[in-house]
Amino acid sequence: MKKKFSIVACLAAAVIAIPAGPALAGSTPEQSEPRTLAENLIGPLSLAVDSEESVLVTQNFAGLLSRVNDDGSTTTLYKGKKGWDVAGVETRRGTIYFVESVGAGDPKALEGYLKSIDSQGEVRTIANLAGYERENNPDRDQHYGFGADVTAACLADWPAFPPARYQGALDSHPYGVAVRGDTAYVADAGANAILEVNVETGDVSTLAVLPPRPAVIPAGTKIPVDMAGTTVEVPACVVGHEYAFEPVPTDVEFGPDGRLYVTSLPGGPEDPSLGARGAIFRVNPWSGSSRVWAEDILSPTGLAIADDGDAYVASMFGNGIIKIDAWTCDKSQFLAIDGPAAVEVRGQSLYATAGFNFADPSKGKVIKAGIR
Repeated sequence: MKKKFSIVACLAAAVIAIPAGPALAGSTPEQSEPRTLAENLIGPLSLAVDSEESVLVTQNFAGLLSRVNDDGSTTTLYKGKKGWDVAGVETRRGTIYFVESVGAGDPKALEGYLKSIDSQGEVRTIANLAGYERENNPDRDQHYGFGADVTAACLADWPAFPPARYQGALDSHPYGVAVRGDTAYVADAGANAILEVNVETGDVSTLAVLPPRPAVIPAGTKIPVDMAGTTVEVPACVVGHEYAFEPVPTDVEFGPDGRLYVTSLPGGPEDPSLGARGAIFRVNPWSGSSRVWAEDILSPTGLAIADDGDAYVASMFGNGIIKIDAWTCDKSQFLAIDGPAAVEVRGQSLYATAGFNFADPSKGKVIKAGIR
């Protein structure tokens, strides 16, 4: 019974506060010293491990899907078009699934697909995810930004970007994939939704739209107004009011309870300036209902759930992998490592990507550690 239901125990504490002080200061005695399996990878942001512990990794910025060899080299399984992003690798019964996209943030340039590679190396396009976004825009009725408690006169001094108030816009950036039976579940970081795809027919539907992630604006907050990093201080009249940021689903995994667990970035600053606002949602795969399972996590980009229900979360800008105990809901730092992005558990082994850095994305690596 523990395997099936232990993760449900954490639902009694739907909001899990991250421990302060020594609890997250370093690695716990429960893991062995990690070893490097591959290095010098370009933006490795997604990872999968098959039943034979063969490691697959996406080099997102290079548009590559690679297999890690025993000698530390990699073999390219798929090479996308220049400028395209390859992500969300998953493997089931000899078939590899992944997503490929381009144009996130630019409705005119959006393209995105769920694809597969069979045991013979044949690549198949399963579904057009950007096309589904154009036709449906799942979060189109969801409101972001400030609520009615902030006056229009106050917002006259708010910059054009980010918008003061808006509804879900046309955007798609498929990022994470989980597969069960004939269904693939895609975490789309642009659509703010979890999509269901029938891997046989290619039919796409919306399972869940994640709710906004509000944050109270503190005094002195500075916000970026362009891609060059120019910032301005927010008007004094918005201080103390909530701004509803978009949820940004990044990874999706099945727990031993049959539910989907989804990591979500906060849709705003990823640094601690507004707090550690990342979360994990628990989504019912039959009804699509969702609720926060854990929060107060800095930049959660990857998730793995062990057979006993313990969750391991890659905190990219927190420079560590966090463990959430399935029974006590306690958080602790499992492993201190720079720039972790993806994490997987296979038996008593934990695999992760690390070394991600926007300034030099070519220093990525894959590591392996034992779980004692």
